[in-house]
This record gives sequence, C-alpha cells and structure tokens, in this order.
Amino acid sequence: MKELESPPRHDVIAVLDFGGQYAHLIARRVREARVYCEVFPPGVPAAELGRRGVRGVILSGGPRSVYEPDAPRVDPGLFDLGVPVLGICYGMQLMAAQLGGVVEPARHREYGSAEFEVLEALPPWDGLPRRSTVWMSHGDLVRSAPPGFTVTGRTANTEVAAMADPQRRLYGVQFHPEVVHTVHGRDLLQRFLYDVCGCRGDWTTGSFIDETVAAIRRQVGDGRAVAGLSGGVDSAVAATLVHRAIGDRLTCVFVDHGLLRAGEAEQVLEAVRDLGLKVVHVDARDRFLSRLEGVSDPEAKRKIIGEVFVRVFEEEARRLGPVDFLVQGTVYPDVIESGTGSAAVIKSHHNVGGLPERMHLTLVEPLRLLFKDEVRRVGLELGLPEDLVWRHPFPGPGLAIRVLGPVDAERLEAVRRADAVVVEEIRRAGLYRSLWQCFAVLTDSRSVGVMGDQRTYGWTVAVRAVTSDDGMTADWARLPHDLLERIALRIVNEVPAVNRVVYDITSKPPGTIEWE
Repeated sequence: MKELESPPRHDVIAVLDFGGQYAHLIARRVREARVYCEVFPPGVPAAELGRRGVRGVILSGGPRSVYEPDAPRVDPGLFDLGVPVLGICYGMQLMAAQLGGVVEPARHREYGSAEFEVLEALPPWDGLPRRSTVWMSHGDLVRSAPPGFTVTGRTANTEVAAMADPQRRLYGVQFHPEVVHTVHGRDLLQRFLYDVCGCRGDWTTGSFIDETVAAIRRQVGDGRAVAGLSGGVDSAVAATLVHRAIGDRLTCVFVDHGLLRAGEAEQVLEAVRDLGLKVVHVDARDRFLSRLEGVSDPEAKRKIIGEVFVRVFEEEARRLGPVDFLVQGTVYPDVIESGTGSAAVIKSHHNVGGLPERMHLTLVEPLRLLFKDEVRRVGLELGLPEDLVWRHPFPGPGLAIRVLGPVDAERLEAVRRADAVVVEEIRRAGLYRSLWQCFAVLTDSRSVGVMGDQRTYGWTVAVRAVTSDDGMTADWARLPHDLLERIALRIVNEVPAVNRVVYDITSKPPGTIEWE
C-alpha cells in the first residue's frame, strides 16, 4: 500500500519521544519556526535517520530514570551520525549516561521556575542573556558531563544545567525550552535549528499545500476516492486538498450516524456544497444506534463507531463504482492519543485506533502529521470559510462519547439540547473564538432535585470549556459566573431529564478534553 510521503526537499528535524508530557510540544515549536519535523520512537536506528537526511535530532524529556533496567535508550550510532543533537531533560541525562558522564538522583528535585546562569556562551545559547528564567521538571541530574563536554550553564540546585561538545555538535539542557515558562526557550530552539543545524526555514502553509497535492496525485494515480466528511475543519480541509489533486474523482460521503449536534446535518451539507464538493448523504442513524445498544465502555463505543463508519464507506464505494481510496481528516493529536511510538493509548480515535484490522479501501490521510492550528492555517490558505475553519473540534464518535454509559435516543436528545444551550450562550457572550472547545456532557450520575415543588431524580450535566493551542494540552476556561448561571438555568429549564449542572475545572493533563 502506497502512503503519503513526508514533504520532500525540506530540512527535517527528528524529535525522539521518550514519553514526556511536553514531547510533542517540541515538535510544535520546531514547526512554528518554519522547520519541518517528525516524531520518532526512541529506538529508531541511526541509519534510518541518516537515510531520511535529518538535519538535526532533539531528544525529548521523559518520566523515567536512565538507570532503570528497561529505561529507553537511543541507538549509540546516533551520536556518530554527524548531525547536531540537542538533549532536553531526560534527553540530556541519557546523552550524558551513554557517552560516559555521571547521572544520579538529585538531592533536591526541581519542579517549576529556576534562574539559569550561562557559564560559557557557546552555541546555541551564545547571544542570549547570561541570566534568565527557565522551567525545570526533573528528579535526576547530570553530576559530571561526559568527556569532551563543557558545562555551559547552571541553576542553584543543578550544577550541570547545560552542556556542550561543539566539536561533535552535541548539546544538552536540563530545563524545558519548549514551554512558555522558559523565557528565552524559543530563541534557544531557533538558534539550534538555524545556527547549529543550518535549517532554511522553508516549511510554510503554501509549500505544504503544493507538495501534499502532488503526493496525493502520486498515491491515488488514476483511481477514485471517497472522503469521510463530518463538516469539521479537519475533514473539510482533507477533502479540499484531495479534490484539488484529483477533481471529480472524489466523492464526499456524509454519514449521519445520529450522534450529531442540533441542526448539524443540514449545516454540514450546505457548507460542503458551497465548497463545490460532490457529496452523498447517508442516513445510518438506526444502524449506529443498534450497534451501540447497551454498550457503556468508551473504548468499545469508539471501536464500534470506527468499524461501522468504514463499513458504510465501503458500501458506498461499491455503490459508486470502482473506488480504492478512503480520505480521512486524521490529524496528529489523533495519532498520538491512539498510541504511537512510546506514547501510551489514551483513547482510540475512531479514525485511527478504532479502525478495523481488515479494510477494503486504502487510506489517504493528508493531514496526519499536522496539528490543529496548522490545519486551520491550511484551510484559510485554501479559501475555506472562516466559520468552518474556526469551528470547535467535534469528535468523530460524536455525542456517543458525551453520553456516559449506554447510548439511547432519549439520552442523546438530552445531551444534544444541553449542548445547543452551551454553544448558543458562549456565542452570545462573544467568547466562542477565544475557546478551543465548549460543550455539554450527560453524566451517568443522577441526583435528587426540587422542581415545581415536586421531587425529581434527574441526570447531571457537566459543562466543559477549555482553552488550548493544539489540543495536546488544555486549560479550563475561566468563564464569567453570570454566563455559567445563564447556561445552568437554561439547561435545567429546557432539558426535562436534567436537574443539576456542574462545571468541569480540570485541565489536560491530568484529564482529557472529552470525558470519554
């Protein structure tokens, strides 16, 4: 099966993921500097990176100790590859341990802000202030740098907070330059990318579009494709890119699985027709609800929905004629959360981990390596309407994972009506664009209430609103109290089965944005 290739002709930075909570934030920071990068598992062979022609390697942080028996390691040949390597936190400790330095538990663990002092102004921190605030998060530290390394920075609790071997272009920092709390972190990363690795900074939205369209043409050839269209920005951008590549040989299939928000089917069909895309509407509500009957486990829900989706697309493909390809709007956070490399499975996205093992269509996923903010920039460049581009993310499994416990028509209608209230009031308050997502969840908790002087025993709705840049991390939104009051009053008044509303103030991590 042919797959979309990585963008050609661009400098490539490899980020090796050791499972740290900030590992994929590094990739975003590199992309923001207009340099293409990909995330690899720790054990990727150095020869593979050499074959890919990477210009540099960044070793991420991670939760392990380098002296644990099964702690992740890198191919020793990486340090002889002849390309610059920057180790961050665990990445620096691992570099030190594998090259002859000494790593040991710290007497005083460092979590939070610290003052970093530059001792030797060597690349990539030459030209930066001699003292600055950095973000630390470590229990081990490098006690002695490896032979050939110079200690280039320290903090009050960490004597070796940065080290460098300019001859071999190997560098390490104990702090996290990828987080905003490290004041000059982005400057440090850019100096590594440009001054040390010699990157050109030519990874742009325009170049991505041109090269992806060309890659789609190579993959699909003279074939035909169907696109799974949900009406969200991911599937719309993916379909638009494929349409630009193969024209009318693409047919979009909009599957109404009965798990959509209020009025969504009509809005989606109108939007895609305005884009000039050929679309087929499939009403599969009864089919999905029948398969979901009595299912409570969220992973089981996602896998069932993923399988039924694919089967519906396969049936439509057979009906439409000879079709070999299925276009999906899979984005990078979907891939990460469904389990990749050293990242654990957080939840199986219906279009990644939820796919059936045997499929009759070849996947085309032009956005698979993009973060959501990058997808939006591509959408604007393609000329998609702003209302569509900035629409809040909506999970493919839809309201099925916003109903905790078994899914049925009555509970779906309750969460659908509650969700409509949340979105309407957020829009009316002028806050919709400032939020990453806002929605309602119908919990599986019931409680006693008093309505009209009568005892009630109704469901509890949780309201969720978060801010984020990419969906990988998120903070709960500090909504005005009067807005929350209006939302709660409307929900208990307009949704008969509900008598209590709570507001979720959990960030990601430790929670996820969706409840299931």
